[in-house]
Order: sequence, then C-alpha cells, then structure tokens
Amino acid sequence: MSESLSVNGKLYGVGLGPGDPSLMTVRAVEVIAEAQVIAYHSARHGRSIARSIAAQHLRADHIEEPLVYPVTTETTDHPGGYQGAMEEFYAEASARLAVHLDAGRTVAVLAEGDPLFYGSYMHMHKRLADRYDTEVVPGVTSVSAAAARLGAPLVEGEEVLTILPGTLPEEELTARLAATDVAVVMKLGRTFPKVRRALETSGRLSEARYVERATMSGERVAELADVDAESVPYFSVAVLPSRVDAERPAGRGEVVVVGTGPAGPLWLTPESRGALAAADDLVGYATYVDRVPRRPGQLRHGSDNRVEAERAEFALQLAQRGRRVAVVSGGDPGVFAMATAVLEVASRKEYADVPVRVLPGVTAANAAAARAGAPLGHDYATISLSDRLKPWEVIAERLGAAASADLVLALYNPGSRSRTWQVGKARELLLEHRAPDTPVVVARDVGGRGERVRIVRLADLDPAEVDMRTILLVGSSRTRVVRRGDGEEIVWTPRRYPEA
Repeated sequence: MSESLSVNGKLYGVGLGPGDPSLMTVRAVEVIAEAQVIAYHSARHGRSIARSIAAQHLRADHIEEPLVYPVTTETTDHPGGYQGAMEEFYAEASARLAVHLDAGRTVAVLAEGDPLFYGSYMHMHKRLADRYDTEVVPGVTSVSAAAARLGAPLVEGEEVLTILPGTLPEEELTARLAATDVAVVMKLGRTFPKVRRALETSGRLSEARYVERATMSGERVAELADVDAESVPYFSVAVLPSRVDAERPAGRGEVVVVGTGPAGPLWLTPESRGALAAADDLVGYATYVDRVPRRPGQLRHGSDNRVEAERAEFALQLAQRGRRVAVVSGGDPGVFAMATAVLEVASRKEYADVPVRVLPGVTAANAAAARAGAPLGHDYATISLSDRLKPWEVIAERLGAAASADLVLALYNPGSRSRTWQVGKARELLLEHRAPDTPVVVARDVGGRGERVRIVRLADLDPAEVDMRTILLVGSSRTRVVRRGDGEEIVWTPRRYPEA
C-alpha cells in the first residue's frame, strides 16, 4: 500500500447475497460494523433492496449515502441518452464517495448478490479502486440461490455453465442457449418474452425452469413454459439445469445429421454443438464420433467409414424406438458426406415417418480457402476424385468440362493409401486446359494438429504429398498469388471477369 493510500479511508464493496439477510457472510457483517459510511443504490422511489437486506446491521451513527439512479427503465432527455445519463451519474456518485474517503472515512458500498457480478458497485470500483485502498467482499449470487431453490444440480462433471443477460439480442441468446450444456439467463422482466422465444427456438424450453426472488419474500419456482410474461419481475432468472441424470421429457425420436467441420470444436456451429449435446445416441465414423465430448448417459456407436448405408439405417431404427440420434459427419454433411446416405435410406417407406434434419457445417473447401486467402472468390466447381462410388471416366469427363469452363476446382478425396494414381492423372487432364503456373492450394488436416497449407504450381503438384486428409484447390486463369510484406503468400480469385 502506498503512503498516499494509508491516510485515506478504505473502500469496501460488500456482497449481501441474494436477499435473505441470513445468507450474508460473516465478513460482510464485520465490514458494515466497521464502516462509517454506508452507500447503496436505489431507484428514484428511494427504496433500496440492498439496504433492506442489511437493515438490521445499520446504526444511527452510520452516515448513509443513497446513490439514486436518474433513470431505470423510463426514457431520458439527457443529451447523451440513457448511457450518457448513467455515465454522469456514476461519475457524480464516485465523487461523493471520494469526499468521504479523502476525509479518512471507511466507506462500505452495499451490493445485492456479489459486488462484481452484474452489480452496480463495479462502476464505483472502476473509478475509485486505483486511488484508494479497496476490498471486495464476495457474496452468494442469485445463480447459486436459484440452483439451491430448484434442488437440482446446476452443473456437473465437465458440463459448461453459461450465464447470459436477457438483454442480448434474441438471435444471440438462441445461439448461445443451443450451444451450451447449462445456462442461467439473468435480467428477465421485460426481456422474458424474448428469452422464452429463444429457449423455444433453441429446443431447450422443455428443460427450462423459472426462479423468482430466490430466498426473498414472494419467492416462486415454476416450469418456465407455464409462466405468464406479465407477472415476471426483474429479480428472476431462467435456469437450464444439469443434464446429467436428468429425466428427459418423452418425445418422438428423430435423426439429426450434424456437420462437425473439418476438425475440432472451434469449427462447430452453436446449433450443431447443441444437437450433439441433446442426442441420446451418436452414430458415425469412429474418427468423427471421437471428436465429440463424452456426456454421461449418451451412447456412442462408431463404425468403419465404408458402411454409410448400414450406419444410416441403424440411426433411423434407433429413432423409431424414440431415441434422439445425431449422425456425426465431418465437414458439411451435405458435401460428399452422410446427409445423402441418411436421406436415401430415410426415403424408404418403412422410415417415412421418422423426422430427419440436416445441420450444416464448415466444409473442407471453405476451410482450406480461408487459410490460403480467397481462391473461391469467383465461380467454382466441387468434384470428388474418389472412384469408389462412380467410375473414373465420369470423373475425368467432369474435370475436363469444369477446366474448359475456367472454373476454380475444389478437389475432394484426391488420394488415399489404396488410391495413388488419380492425382497424377487429374494433373495431366488439367494441364490440357490450364497454364503450368496455375496456383494450387494443397491443404492437409486444416484445423487439426497436422495442418499444412502450401501453394504450388499445377505443374509441380506432387501426388506423393496428397492423402485422404488433403483437399486441393486449383485456380482458374484469373487466380493470383501475391507475396505480402511479411513474406506470406496469399491466393485469391478476382470477382470481376474480363469481357469476352
């Protein structure tokens, strides 16, 4: 502590807990007893919830500093709008507290819950803590209080807890609710209709619980779907509790084909992440299934990469028994992946009543293009070089047609241990239409630990460096390679094309 701080009073941010005075910590009571000045926030009606929680510990000789908000939910004619009015208020309030601190008085700012958890105290802290000796006394949050009142585990094992303000845009709320395991949404009140819609859109409404004024007078616990929006106060939260050992509502089985992107969890969309978490069963190529985090009670059915039809039928049969099944597919499931296999089997009469959804994912071509620059900036064609499901003659014809049309080419499945000659043959075909110095992006294991992205000339493309984890992006006559100031090469295809 500096000498200048020692002559001033001390600032305390005192967490009071969720509302029940008996949930105040011993340290909070001690600090209030030591303090000379007690500050608390309130609306213009003057009633302070923080003061009411601590009331039995206040004395006649305490100097009280009510910090009255100039605006809460109503409009303001402040030239800076709501934000300007609040900034001015925080500056004035902190200046008032600074007067006491400069006079050597100890100041305790009361805060419901925890002072640094969505609390008004933090605005005082940010303006004063660098100038005065400061201590923050943590308190029980409304999140903990709500979980206790629900009497169910909030978060368990490796589940992820997400805390969201209900003031977020509806689409953002929906995405985050879909992606997380466990969630608490704060600041309901006027935001409740939006939060309810986000829960419904994300498929989580049936899990959601509602807790109002936890530990306070008028406490209420309910299924959120049953709550009347007109009755919801600000001091309420929506809770998606732990899924571990939770009873899932009985429902109709379904199959969701989920695209996981080219590599790990950074490539998952929120919708896909949520579908994987909600599934009773995961079905897929073992390598892709292994990428998905393990969840208690969830069954995993990994199989070989060459049994797509059998895998699809197995998933549909599980769904017929009422199971929620996620068929795990790498990249985008609709691009040379599992969506076609599932839909083909699902088109049979015996599976006509099984709901099937397809969730998109980042496909390998887009991932590789982003790493290299923007080679897919103009028209392009996507072709698989695998001759396992179609004859090479068809592949060669399509390569020639796309090359003669001067399209950029995204070549999937260019080679494997059992297919080593196709890349060389494709290079020969393409050189009949493209210049030898046409740029080719050779991208291997994009997003994975073994990622390697190189730009080579078409004439120099070496089949030996291509395997089943590689994708090739072959430029058009317009594609350019530029070496930037840092020495890195980028490749891009202009969006403009010359007049004929």
